[in-house]
Amino acid sequence: MLFGLDGVEIGIIIVFVTLFGAILSGFPVAFAIGGAGVIAFAIIAILDGQGLLIHEAIDTSSQAFKDVVASGFKSEAISVFTHPELPRAEYPVFPQGWEVALDRNISFVVNRMNERVFAGQSIETLLAVLMFVLMGITLERSRIADELLTKMANIFGPLPGGLAVSIVVVGAFLAASTGIVGATVVTMGLLALPTMLRNNYSPELATGVIAASGTLGQIIPPSIVIVLLGTLTGDIYSAAQEDRAQLAGCTDALTYLGKPAVVSVGTLFQAALLPGIMLALLYALYAFCFALLNPSKAPAIQADGSDGSYYGAGRNELLMWSLLLPIGALAVFLLSIEFNLVGSQSTIVDTYSDIMEGAALRTNVDPKCATSMIELHGKEAWDAAVAQQVALEAAGGVQESRQLSDEERAVLLDEKLAGMSPIGTGIGLSALLLGVTLMLGRAIDFTKDTRPLLIGAIGVVLMLLCDILFVSALSSPGVTTLLIAIPGLIALYGVKEALNRLFANDLIRIVFPPLVLIVAVLGSILGGITNPTPAAALGAGGAILLATARRLSSNGLTVTPVLRISLAIIVMLVVGINFDMRLGPDMALENILAFIVAFSAFIYTIFGIFWSCWYLYKEDILAPVVRETAKVTSMVFTILIGSQILNLVLISFGGEHYIQQFLRSFSNEWTAFFIVMLVLFILGFVLDFLEIIYIVIPIVGPVIYGGSFDPSWVTIMVAINLQTSFLTPPFGFALFYLRGVAPSHVTTRQIYRGVLPFVVIQLVGLGLLAVFPQIVTIVPDLLK
Repeated sequence: MLFGLDGVEIGIIIVFVTLFGAILSGFPVAFAIGGAGVIAFAIIAILDGQGLLIHEAIDTSSQAFKDVVASGFKSEAISVFTHPELPRAEYPVFPQGWEVALDRNISFVVNRMNERVFAGQSIETLLAVLMFVLMGITLERSRIADELLTKMANIFGPLPGGLAVSIVVVGAFLAASTGIVGATVVTMGLLALPTMLRNNYSPELATGVIAASGTLGQIIPPSIVIVLLGTLTGDIYSAAQEDRAQLAGCTDALTYLGKPAVVSVGTLFQAALLPGIMLALLYALYAFCFALLNPSKAPAIQADGSDGSYYGAGRNELLMWSLLLPIGALAVFLLSIEFNLVGSQSTIVDTYSDIMEGAALRTNVDPKCATSMIELHGKEAWDAAVAQQVALEAAGGVQESRQLSDEERAVLLDEKLAGMSPIGTGIGLSALLLGVTLMLGRAIDFTKDTRPLLIGAIGVVLMLLCDILFVSALSSPGVTTLLIAIPGLIALYGVKEALNRLFANDLIRIVFPPLVLIVAVLGSILGGITNPTPAAALGAGGAILLATARRLSSNGLTVTPVLRISLAIIVMLVVGINFDMRLGPDMALENILAFIVAFSAFIYTIFGIFWSCWYLYKEDILAPVVRETAKVTSMVFTILIGSQILNLVLISFGGEHYIQQFLRSFSNEWTAFFIVMLVLFILGFVLDFLEIIYIVIPIVGPVIYGGSFDPSWVTIMVAINLQTSFLTPPFGFALFYLRGVAPSHVTTRQIYRGVLPFVVIQLVGLGLLAVFPQIVTIVPDLLK
C-alpha cells in the first residue's frame, strides 16, 4: 500500500486536496468544484492503473465472516472498523477498471442532473431559492436598512452598547426580509461602522457585531441555507431511515418508526424560528454585557432632549395604549377561542364516514422487528399497540369508509350547528386587527382629536353585534357581506385615520411595510397555508411593490398606485376565501358576482405588478436586481452540478461508503454526530456553505440522519454550524465583505479579533440546542 495507507483513504485525500487546490487557485468556485472532480478522478485512475492503490476489505468468503453473520450481524453492518480482526482481501479501488467507473459516472451524472436540477421532485422547492434571492436583493436595493439603522440607533442608543444592540435588531429584521448576507454586511458596514467608530466604540466590537448580525439571514427564515438543506435532507432522511428499518429487521421505515420518515422545508422553517431569535438575543446580550464591563469601549449615546412626554401624554399612558391594551385584546381573542365564543362557522360535513384508526404501531411483524420496535418505542407503547390491535380485531377489524346517507349528514350538520361559535373566526380576527390598529393610532399621537378613532371603535363593536345577532352559520357569504358592510365601513373610517397617524411616524413608516411582507411570507409557510415556493413568489411580488412605493416616495410622487394594487390583492384573497369560486352551471348569483370581483382584482394585480416592474426598470433598479439574481442562482445551480460530479468520483472508488462505515463504527451516535459537526466547523474555515451542503452533506447525511435524532434538529444544528463559515478566518465571506468597506485604519487583525467572540457564541448556541432540543422542536410540534 502506498505510504501505508489504504487505497480508498489515499483517494479521499486526493479528492479533497484537489478540491482545496482548485478553490485556492482563484478560479470561479462554481466551475472549480467540477474541475476538481475530473482532475481527482484522472489522478486516482492513473495510480490505480499502476497498482499503487490497494483497498483492503473484509474477506466475505472467509469462514470467520460467515460465523459473524450467523451470530446475528447484518452483513452491511460489518466493516474493517467494527470487526478489524476479520480476514481481509486486497482489491484495486476500481475493481472493474477505471473505464467502467468512468462510463458509470457519466450515466449517473445525467441521471442526477435530471433528478435534482431539471425535472426531479426537489426542483419546485429549488425555485424558491430564485424568488427568495429576488425578494432579498429587491428589498436591499430599496435601501430599507439605511433609515432603519438610523431609527434603531435613536431608540437603543441611550443604552450601554446601544448602537451594537441596534445593529443586531436591524440584522435580525433584514435577515427575515432580505436574507442576503453580503448585502446586509456591506450596507451596515458602510452606514453603521463609521458612526460607531466616531462614538468611540471598540473597532473589535463594532466589526464583530456587524459581521455576525449580517449572517443571521442564514438561519432566520426564510433562509436560503434551509431551503437548500431541505431539498437534500428530505431524500437523505427517508432513505437513511429505510436502511435503519431494514437493519432492525423491519420491512420499512413506516412500520419501524410508526410514522412516515419525511421532513419538509416548511417544517425546517418552523424549527429554525426560535434558534434564530435565540442567536440574535445572544448577540445582543454579549454587546450589552461588553458595554457594562467596558463602558469606554461601547458608550451610551445621548438621545435628543426629551422631557418624558410623548405627543401630549406621559410614559404610563403611552405604555397602556401601545402595549397593555393590544396585549389585552389579544388575550381576550385567544380566551374567546378557548371558550368557543369565536370559532369556525363552516357547515361543511363529511360525505363519507371516517376510516377507523388502526393501532398506534404495526404489531403484525416478525420477532426480530418486534424486538427492535420495543427497544425504540418502549415496552409500554408496544403493549398499548397490541391491546389496540386486539380490540380492533374483536370489533371485526378496521372498518372501511362508506358514503353517508342524507339523513346521517343532516344529523352531523345539526350536531355541528349545536356547538357552533356565535362569532366567526374571520370576523373575530378582523375585529382584533382593526381594534389594535385603533389603539396604536391613539398611542402614536395623544394631541389629535379622538372622535374618528371612537367612531371606528363603535364600528368594530357593531360588526361583532351584527355577527352575533343577525349572521348565522347558514347565512350565505353574500348576505353576511351585506350585513357587515355598514359597520365595517364605519370601522374603516376610524382605521383610515389611525393609519394616517401611524404612517406619519418615521419608524412605523419604515418598519411596517416590510414587516407586513415578512408576516405574509413566513405566516403562510409556518401556518401551513402553502409551501415555500408560492410563499417565495408572494415575497418577490411584494418586494417589487414595496420597492416601487419607496422609489415613488423618494421622487416626490404619490404611492397611491401601489396602495391600489395592494388593496386589489387583499380583495382577491378575502373574496376567494369566503365565496365558492368553482365555476359551474349551478353557481349562485352571489358567487358569480364574487368571481367577477375576484377575477377583476386579479387582472388589476397582474397589470399592477407589470407596471411596477416597468417603473423600476425605467428607474434603473429592476435590471441590476435581475442581473444579480441571475448571478446568484446560476452560481447555486452550477455548484450543485459540480458537486454531483465530485460526489460521483467519491462513490466510484468507494470513498463515500468508506467514510460512512467509519462513522457507523461508533456505538454511540452522539460520537459520530460530534465528529461530523467538528469536521463541518473545520471545513467552514476554507469552504463556503454551498460547497459544504452539496459536497459533504450527501456523504455524512446517511449517518447523521439514519439514527434516532429528530431530522429537524439535525438540520438546524448543521445550518447554525454552516453559519459560522461566514465568520471563521481566513476565508469567512462576511469578513471579506466587511474588510472591503471598513475604513483603512481598521485592521484585518481587529476584524478577526472582533468576530471570535461571536464564533464562540455560535458554539454556545449549538451547545444550548444540544442540551435543549425542544428549542428546535417546540414550534413544529405546536403547529402540527
